[in-house]
Parts: sequence; C-alpha cells; structure tokens
Amino acid sequence: MSLPKPYERALQYASNERANEVFLRQIINRQFKDFTFKDVADHALRIVTALRAMGLQPGDRVALVSKNCAEWFVADLAMMLGSYVSVPIFPTAGKDTISHVLDHSESKAIFIGKLDDTQAIKEVIEERPNIQTIAFPYPTINCGYDWNDLLVKHEASDERPAHGDDDLMTIVYTSGSTGLPKGAMLTYGAVTWSATQLCEYLGVYKNDRLFSYLPLAHITERVYILSTAMLEGGCTAFPESLDTFIDDVKMQRPTLFISVPRLWTLFQQRIQEKLPDGKLNFLLKLPIVSGLIRKKIQTGLGLENARVLGCGSAPVSPALLRWYEKLGMNITEAWGMTESMAYGTLNYPYRSDKVGTIGNAGPGVEVKIADDGEILVKSKGLFKGYYKNDQATKETIIDGWLHTGDKGSLDSEGYLSIEGRKKDAFKTAKGKFVSPVPIEKRLFELSNIELMCIVGSGMPSPILLAVPPSFPNMDKARYEQKIESVISTINKELESHEIIKGVLLIKDPWSIENGILTPTLKIKRHELEKRYSNVCDDWPKGKLVVWEE
Repeated sequence: MSLPKPYERALQYASNERANEVFLRQIINRQFKDFTFKDVADHALRIVTALRAMGLQPGDRVALVSKNCAEWFVADLAMMLGSYVSVPIFPTAGKDTISHVLDHSESKAIFIGKLDDTQAIKEVIEERPNIQTIAFPYPTINCGYDWNDLLVKHEASDERPAHGDDDLMTIVYTSGSTGLPKGAMLTYGAVTWSATQLCEYLGVYKNDRLFSYLPLAHITERVYILSTAMLEGGCTAFPESLDTFIDDVKMQRPTLFISVPRLWTLFQQRIQEKLPDGKLNFLLKLPIVSGLIRKKIQTGLGLENARVLGCGSAPVSPALLRWYEKLGMNITEAWGMTESMAYGTLNYPYRSDKVGTIGNAGPGVEVKIADDGEILVKSKGLFKGYYKNDQATKETIIDGWLHTGDKGSLDSEGYLSIEGRKKDAFKTAKGKFVSPVPIEKRLFELSNIELMCIVGSGMPSPILLAVPPSFPNMDKARYEQKIESVISTINKELESHEIIKGVLLIKDPWSIENGILTPTLKIKRHELEKRYSNVCDDWPKGKLVVWEE
C-alpha cells in the first residue's frame, strides 16, 4: 500500500477542518502575509490551469529559480498536481549552470522569483526565447506571464492526479562540487517514503513551526521542510532578506530548525562579539545565572522553542557542536545525498559521546562499508538514476546499493564517520597518496578555522589553504603564531609524506560568487587544486605561514 503523498495531504488539509488554518507565512515589510491551506491549494490548482493554457502537458519539465518564498511551495505543489516534472535551480547559480540545467532537462517553462542578482537569468532567458517565463510577485526580470495575473485569470483545476511510486516527480541537479551538475531523477515514492520516515523519527507534528531558508533547490530543504510540512501541515515561514534573517527567525520561533555549519559559525561569532568565551564560560559555571544565560542566547537567536536543531550539507567542527552543547543547544548532525533524498544517518536522539560522527542509520536505511572503504547505502528512498546518463547510473547503483563516493568507517554501535571522498585523495610529487579530509577534520578540532582545504596534487608536499577570520584590527602576528602552533602539533601526528609544508592564508573569502563554494556551501576542491597548482613554486624559504597578496 502506497503512503499518502505530500500533495495529497496538502489537498486533504485544504478540504477539511484545517482549511482556514495558516499554512505558509511570507514576511514582507516586517509583517506576515499569511496563506491558509485553502489559499495554497486554490492558488496551486489555478496555476495548473494556467500551465495547461500555455500548452504545457503532463510530463513536461518546468524549471524554477528563486530564493525561498511561499510561492515556491505553491509552484511545487502545482507541478505535482499538474503532473509536471519540476526542475529547481539554485538562486545563486551562474549563467553556465542555469544554461546547462535548462538545456539538459529540456525545460519548456520557468518560474522566476526572488533573486539577489538577476543578470545571469536575464542573459540565459534572452538566449532562449522559446522558454515560457512566469514571474513570482517580487521584483525580477520581465517575464511573459505574471503570477498574480495568472491567479486572477484562471479557475482552479478539477484534475486530481494519481501518481505511482515510480513516477518521476522532479529532477534535482547536484551542486557540482566535483564538476558539471548531474540530474538526479527523484520519484514520488522515494520522496514520500523519506519524508514520512523523518516525520515519524523526529516527531514532526501539525502544530510545529518550520522556517524555510536553505535553498529549496537542494534536496535537504525539499524533503526535511517542504515535504514534511505538506505531510503534517506544519506552519512554515519564509525570511524577508538576509539582512533581517535573525529577526525573521524570531518572528516565527521555529520548533524545528536545520542549518549548515557556516550559519552556525556565524551565529557563534555574533554571540562571541557580545559575550567573549572567557566571560561566557565563567557565567555558565554559576548555578542560577547559567540557566538565564542559556535562555537569553537561545531567545536572541529565536530558537528557544526549537526541540530539534540540525546541521548538514558540509563538514562541521566537533568543537562548534560542543560549544552549542554547553548552551543547551544539542545540534543533530545528519548526512545524506541528493541520491538518497538527503536521508541517511542522524545523531538523533542526540548523543554527546557520538559528536564527531554523523550519526547512525535512520529507520529503514542500511549502511555498510565496502572493501575499499566506500560508504554504501540502501533504502526505499534512493533515486531512480541520472537523467540521460545511464553509465553514471550503473556506476552509482549496484545490486540495489547506492555507492556514495564517500569513504568512511562504522564504530561498534553503527555510528558513521566520514573520511572524505574517494576522489579527494591526491598523489604528491613523491608518488605518495594523501587523504586530505581526515587531516582537515583534525585541524577543525585544533583550530577555529572556518574554511580550509589541503591541496597537493603533484606538489612536493601538501599545502593548507585557509580563510582567516575577518575580525576588524586583527593581530596578524598573533594569528600566525596560533596557526604555527596548530600545524606543529598536527605535523607530529602525520606520516612524513602527509606533513603540511605551508599555510596560505587566503585574501578573498571563498564564496559561491567567486566559484569556490557550491550553492550548498561545499568547497570545490578540484577548483582550488586548479587555481593553486603552482603555489609551491615561489614559496618563501623557511616560512610556514604566508598571507596571500
């Protein structure tokens, strides 16, 4: 028997006693604009009629590029109800990526919404006049159709699809950390099963408050937030802007909140600016004061009601998780892939003694380690394959097991530790292989470096690239001494061919815009290897730490 699908539950809520309850909350001009379940279903069904009127047929690919907003949910629901295959695109994607996704997926239309920079999408659309464009009700490029006009001009569709578990729901393109994005084909059955497992395991309920801000083009937000919200009917809010982010979270006071290491680090820095660690640690030792301090910090982030806090998408420092733990904020680290609906392992219920791992397999998931150290995963939530790439599909799913490309190990209780990508290992000029991720994990433990990457392919010895903190009036000499101390400590633990020869402190922070980070804030290791392939050529003799000019 098939599980109820997210769109089926959303329609059900719109037609029963929950019809007039608030489902979505979009913050505009510091106020909530609310959408009831009835509003959301009605708008989605009107968009179905509009897409039909444009000549789009069931099975057609329809793209969507926008920052998170209420209309993103509605458009996705409409595409499910209209039996279209949705093709989400990251709002920070550049021209080449957008072009590749639209052309490769053969998308016939695209929703264009909230964007910080519209230049890339504008150029792409100008070069593709045959793609029909629909503008969300936010400032954006000129489009062929306007969202609000479509809602006014079209009646709600009376179509009610019945999708099978194997039917294609969406093509989600991977973030491209190792090259050109591949289109993962995700089915209704896989998405529904994964979201249902999460709802049951984490305990997601109808009275929960969710906050959607991680890119909905990424599978994590699509399953953990959008799909669980539709299944259980949790009220979901969307931020107004990055500048108002903390205040937006405070307006919603979410009960479940997932984030990425980068944001948890920024939260930490914001707290430390007002309450340095020395003073914080002293206050936390005082019996009555400690509880008040923890509550004040949690309230200041808008997270005092959050019973589930999550972190994923990129490696996180155990020291960072420990820092939050002392504040009474137990952050569950989780791991998954687009190809597994982002549902794999979770440190839930939170176990302090397992910080440093990425948890054990969630209910219904099997995890094992292959002879070569690769992590293999099996569940009902695996993807169908890569669109137009049978060879990559055959190499990724073998005998029902997803070959993740990640290397790892399981402890005696089944808790998984990641040791990097199989392809991350590089050979130095000495002919020896180095696996950088375990070294980077150890550096995370010893330092507060937020972004780092060890490179060394074809070099005499590995070099650490690191982005220093951007504190005003930072004492560079003191920071150098600290880095030298950390490198001295770790070099004593390494094999001779792994020893770090030097540290290059990067001038410009890595970002999506300069091509170093993926839209999910993963480091493009291959890009750094290419850009810094000659870094050793002019390295100052006897110098360990060098500041990039």
